[in-house]
Amino acid sequence: MSETSCKHAAEPCARKVPIFSSLTNEDLIKISSMIKHRKYSKGQPLVLEEEPSDTLYIIKKGQVKLLKMTPQGKEQILHILTTGDFFGELNIFNSDELSNFSAYALKDTDICLLTKTDMEQLVQENPDISLRLLKTITKRLAHTENLAQSLATKDPEIRIAYMILELTDKYGKPQKGHMHIQLPLSREELANYVGVTRETISRKFSKFEENGIIELIGNKQMILKDRAALEQYID
Repeated sequence: MSETSCKHAAEPCARKVPIFSSLTNEDLIKISSMIKHRKYSKGQPLVLEEEPSDTLYIIKKGQVKLLKMTPQGKEQILHILTTGDFFGELNIFNSDELSNFSAYALKDTDICLLTKTDMEQLVQENPDISLRLLKTITKRLAHTENLAQSLATKDPEIRIAYMILELTDKYGKPQKGHMHIQLPLSREELANYVGVTRETISRKFSKFEENGIIELIGNKQMILKDRAALEQYID
């Protein structure tokens, strides 16, 4: 797979990443000389679970899903990441350097990569990056705990309501008094995310739509029309 340097890019990856926001232009230029670019096609794996990994992956453009396989052989999606997000940070500081998840491109995606050696140097020279990394890791841990709590409930409506709210907060855009969401996952993937069948998620979506809570536009768009009603499911 071909790689190119970020050094001569019109817009260096580091400018898009919140953990590097405190750095000077000089530092950003220095980071750009370390970063490599790589392109992934939709459905292509970036990282596979239990494989060696010593790289920080920064999403320059596109979307990536992080997942683990259940003992039953089904996908359990952990996170959906988009432009400006990153992953692999735990492998940077973990001595065994084995990935504890797999990552797949949800669409054609441009990735910037920083090696463990370069990342360790950056952290030593810029301690503030460690604090920003810690904040991101803490948020993801909270998300994982919420996901585990959601999956623990036997009520699929609660799980699906939680997922819609999460997708709204991350991808929703206000339009004509409602939130319009470009769904990053297929129906099958959405079902895997909340641990239900595809038939169940389609049936519950239809129920929410009949109750005026959401409106579906094809398979990839949703309008959240009544957030308060949806929040009642998880209160």
